[in-house]
Amino acid sequence: MTTTTPTATTTAAPTPAPSALTLGAARIGYEIRSYFRAPDSVFFTFLFPVVMLALFSVAFASMRDIQAGTASVDYATYYLPGLVATGILLSGTQALGVDIAGERSDGTLKRLGGTPLPVMSYFVGKIGMVLVTTLVQTAILLAVSSLLFGVMLPTDAGRWGTFAVVLLLGIATSAVLGIAISALPREGRRATATIVPVVLVLQFISGVYLPFLQLPDWLQGIASAFPLRWMASGMRSVFLPDAFASVEPGGSWHLGLGALVLAAWLVLGLVACLLTFRWNRKDG
Repeated sequence: MTTTTPTATTTAAPTPAPSALTLGAARIGYEIRSYFRAPDSVFFTFLFPVVMLALFSVAFASMRDIQAGTASVDYATYYLPGLVATGILLSGTQALGVDIAGERSDGTLKRLGGTPLPVMSYFVGKIGMVLVTTLVQTAILLAVSSLLFGVMLPTDAGRWGTFAVVLLLGIATSAVLGIAISALPREGRRATATIVPVVLVLQFISGVYLPFLQLPDWLQGIASAFPLRWMASGMRSVFLPDAFASVEPGGSWHLGLGALVLAAWLVLGLVACLLTFRWNRKDG
């Protein structure tokens, strides 16, 4: 007589679902590839600051340097800070605003809403894309300005510390504002017409192309309510001689106030994202 011993069976533990951050990190690569597959986005956001720096540097090459007090700089050096700040705004607010509005219009967001992808993962993918593209864009802009146009970059660690703070705070603020402003266009094809003019006007009133103090006081007041003015002045404090603080309002860079304004916009942008972002428009 033989006996059979029952064989114990073991059930494998279910694989835990990936976290929202893990899914978001995986989407960053997808978002970056999609970004560089759109030629208009690459030119009007990624390469635009480099093109503008080249144009200003060549156009004003024969003109006298810009002077403030006892210090003077050439035009490439003078325009570099504002264009670094502009690149942050373009890559964040403009690019994300237009991109997300288009995805909402063509049904991409609605399809994503039918998947297990959390909204937080979608945000992480978009903001991660902005972080990567802005860092690469800024590195190219600094390299071109130094190697081709002879701009002397700072050698002081304190200035580079200020640069890092303004850059990262500016990226975060611009990215969340891009997500928030994407809710404004009623249709994707209107996103460019809605968002780009706002960004363009901010460039002209925020001291990017014109000396800030040359603007009327009321226009300076309007610009000072928005992030680009403070990103531009923060970058000027990094790349321009200290004497150029004399041509800023109050004769100072006001870095602390600028950081507070950017932080306030970051919080407002986050709140707006939470209140307005939907996978699909309710009125659609």
